[in-house]
Amino acid sequence: MISRVLAADVPAHIGARIRVAGWVHRRRELKSVTFLVIRDRSGLVQVVLPESDVPEETVVEVEGIVIASGQAPGGAEITEPVVTPLSEPAQAPPFDLYRPNLSATLPTILDNAPVALRHPKMRAAFTIAAASVAGYRAALDELDFTEVHTPKIVGTATESGANVFGIDYFGRRAYLAQSPQFFKQSLVGVFERVYEIGSVFRAEPHDTTRHLAQYTSLDAELGFISDHRDVMAVLRHAVAGMVDCVRTRAADAVRLLGIRLPEVPPVIPEIHFVDALALVGAPPDEPDLAPAHERALSEWALAEHGSEFLFVIGYPIRKRPFYTHPDPARPEYSNSFDLLFRGVELVTGGQRLHKYSDYLAILDDTEPYRGYLDAFKYGMPPHGGFALGLERWTARLVGAPNIRQTTLFPRDLTRLSP
Repeated sequence: MISRVLAADVPAHIGARIRVAGWVHRRRELKSVTFLVIRDRSGLVQVVLPESDVPEETVVEVEGIVIASGQAPGGAEITEPVVTPLSEPAQAPPFDLYRPNLSATLPTILDNAPVALRHPKMRAAFTIAAASVAGYRAALDELDFTEVHTPKIVGTATESGANVFGIDYFGRRAYLAQSPQFFKQSLVGVFERVYEIGSVFRAEPHDTTRHLAQYTSLDAELGFISDHRDVMAVLRHAVAGMVDCVRTRAADAVRLLGIRLPEVPPVIPEIHFVDALALVGAPPDEPDLAPAHERALSEWALAEHGSEFLFVIGYPIRKRPFYTHPDPARPEYSNSFDLLFRGVELVTGGQRLHKYSDYLAILDDTEPYRGYLDAFKYGMPPHGGFALGLERWTARLVGAPNIRQTTLFPRDLTRLSP
């Protein structure tokens, strides 16, 4: 049997008899000839035959002779074909997948995600997401991090009980993990440097274009740091690795979507939270940045520093999780940061408390955190970390206005299927 050739490689086989397989992407019938465009994971290839009644999206195998054709995808097409269906004739999808863009509303696209994701532009966004993850993993492996996989069912809410999903765990109360925070901190005491790529769950009643009930978090934690700036340097290295990998591994997807990848500066500019409030004209007692503030600060960073990235450091300690390390010089502020990218907060991170006595001083009830605090009781180095949301990152890269467009089968306030 002739080995299968991918569509992208067909032009390298001019004059040869080959076999391709994929979906009928488009069928065009003229007076004396029919063109089938076959789609596989690598791209499109055109097949010329006298006639065909195979419906679009039917899975087929085609064996034929490759000839040069300036009007065909890639400059080559298959002639004298034998077309063999590999599935039943496909039903007509709810939208035309062969068109340059899906002409359907977002709810319709999401309702029909298993089919909509076949569209080349829809799939391209997730090719970019996959390359981003590969770049993240490679960048941290280069810095001697160890990849870990922690439980997603926990007995205690990570930060509070207000925004977690409760579940029945064999008759006991448990929760879906809203982050791997406690685990990755504890594992600094084992590996010194760890990262995890996995799902996290937030039962927050947000119905916005930037929030989900489940998303993919790219977490990292490292020990023996001086302060949060050591963490920021590692984050910068990781983000640069992600961009580089997208540039090389997902080049076709980048071209298809016509997007511009950012340049990650050697040193990402930073601004203190107090100065950020003043810059955007917000009240000095504002505890956090609003989305409009993030957009304004990003515009300022681009105009002032030529950077699409901006660190905002020193958030008020009262607005950060209990394990956040205060700024020794200004204890009302924290050794924490957010990374803004193209107008949106992309990453939250900072230095953590690492002394057992500090946790005893701030926690009214230590019993729910006993397993977590054991790591500190037996000695932990100064450490810190960050978490980056993959779907939000991808949306910023490809210019998607809604995070659901860069989420496989999104889960939000109303959506539980497909």
